Amino acid sequence: MKAIHPVYIVGAGPGDPDLLTVKAARLLKEADVVVFDRLISDDIMALVPPGTTRIYAGKTAHNHHMRQEEINELLVKLATAGRTVVRLKGGDPFTFARGGEEALHLAKNGIPFEIVPGITAATSCSAYAGIPLTHRGKSLGVRFVTGHCQGPDEALDLNWKSLADPDTTLVVYMGLANLDTISARLIEAGLSPATPAAAIQSGTTASQRTVLTTLADLPARARQEGLKPPTLMVIGPVAELARELDWFRPAAMAEREAHG
Repeated sequence: MKAIHPVYIVGAGPGDPDLLTVKAARLLKEADVVVFDRLISDDIMALVPPGTTRIYAGKTAHNHHMRQEEINELLVKLATAGRTVVRLKGGDPFTFARGGEEALHLAKNGIPFEIVPGITAATSCSAYAGIPLTHRGKSLGVRFVTGHCQGPDEALDLNWKSLADPDTTLVVYMGLANLDTISARLIEAGLSPATPAAAIQSGTTASQRTVLTTLADLPARARQEGLKPPTLMVIGPVAELARELDWFRPAAMAEREAHG
């Protein structure tokens, strides 16, 4: 029987390869197989050596190239065949990335695994947009929520009253399709329509775009600017600090990449 190596469930971070952890970069070079998601950037995949097997397991909303159950079984199959497997996930594997589900499936099947944390979109994209998630006098805390429904006919069921806290920064993952609902329900729950808000598309990459607006105007501005996934929303007084702290220049990054 072939020795079973741990399956490495690795966070790839938000897209900029410079934000990979040292351990993540090392494991990419040592892997026999890399099972990767849709949001893994080309720059990060370029770090995978030639000859390494690459298996795409990407998903978009309600359109899965490979169902989660199939991914779970694939990881078990590859591990029991004696392969060194890296399961590469965008951001952090335990933050809205279903890494916990994959780890549980491996554990139930007696497959060893390791979790390699990655920088999640909330902290990285907000930082690259010049938005501190907490700031004295503006935010006492931060909450991460998903703005995505499991099924196309399901309503977005969140505790809106709890989320409508003017002293807390609200970060919404995967919420672009439900922005009208998110804005309306937060205002209905008591959050001021004038609350500063930001939408950050493709954060930390040369394609980053940031739209600064208010909670009330966020859905219309996102449509007007033609924002596409992946887009992260940051709602709260800290968002207005981007007007002073916006330091990242995507055009300069794109120029550097173009010249190698």
